[in-house]
Amino acid sequence: MEILGVLLGVALLLGLGVVVLVVIGLVKAARAVGEKVERQEAKARRAVENVTLKAKSYTQTGPQGQISAVRLGLRTSLDGTRRVLEGAVGQDGQLGEALALLGRLDAHAAELDGELRMLEREPDAGRVAAKLPELRERADRITHSAETMRWAAQDRMHRFAADELGRLSRECEDEAGALRHWDTVSGASGAGTATAPGASASATAPGASASASGDSAGAGAGAGAAREAGGARRGLTDGRGGRPSAEELLGLADPVAKLAQRLRKPTTGPSAG
Repeated sequence: MEILGVLLGVALLLGLGVVVLVVIGLVKAARAVGEKVERQEAKARRAVENVTLKAKSYTQTGPQGQISAVRLGLRTSLDGTRRVLEGAVGQDGQLGEALALLGRLDAHAAELDGELRMLEREPDAGRVAAKLPELRERADRITHSAETMRWAAQDRMHRFAADELGRLSRECEDEAGALRHWDTVSGASGAGTATAPGASASATAPGASASASGDSAGAGAGAGAAREAGGARRGLTDGRGGRPSAEELLGLADPVAKLAQRLRKPTTGPSAG
C-alpha cells in the first residue's frame, strides 16, 4: 500500500508539472502574439498618422500646415535612421550603440511630437506663432542628429563593402594566376632557355679552346713522332740506317767510290791511243 501511495504521488507531481509547463507555454505564446499584434497596430497607426500629416502639410496653410510638416519630417528622419541601423546591426555589432542613442533620441522626439500635437490644437494663433520657432529648432536638432547617425552608418557599410570587394578581387586574381600555372612555368622555362645558351657557350668556350690547343699540341707531337718514326723506317728500308750495306760488308766501299770519282773527272785532251 505504501508503494502504491508513493507511485500515485509521483504521478500526481508529474502531471502537475506538465500542466504548469503547458500553462507557462500558453501564457508566453499569448504574450508574444499580443506584443506582435501591438507592434503591428502601432505600425499601422503610425502609417495612418504619417499619411494624415502629409495630407495636412500639403492642404493646410499657416501655422497648422507648418506644424504638420515639422512632425512629418521628424518622424521620417527617425524612421529612416532606425531602418538603416536595424538592417546593418546584424553585420556590425558596433551599430548597437548607435541604436541605443537613437532610442534616447526617439524619446525626445516623442515628447516634442506631443508638444507639437498640443500646439496644433491651440486656438490662440499668437501663442502658436510664439512657440513654433522654438519647437521647430528642437525638431531640427533631433533630425540633424538622426541624419548624422544614418549617414555615418551608410558610409561605414559602404567602406566595409569596398574593402571586402578589394580583398575579394585580390583573391580572385590570385586564384586566376594559380589556375593559369602553365604561364608561370613556361615563363620560367623560357628564361632558363634564354640564359642557358650564353652560359653554356661561356662555360664551354674555355674548355673548347683548351681541348683545341690540346688537340693541336697532340697533333704536333704526333706529327713529330711520325716524322721520327718515318725517318727510322726510311733508314731501315734503304740500308742507310743502323744495318750495314753490302759494299761495307765486302770492303768495297772505298774502291768503288774512287772508281766513281775517276769516271766523273773530265778529260783534258784527246787520248793518245
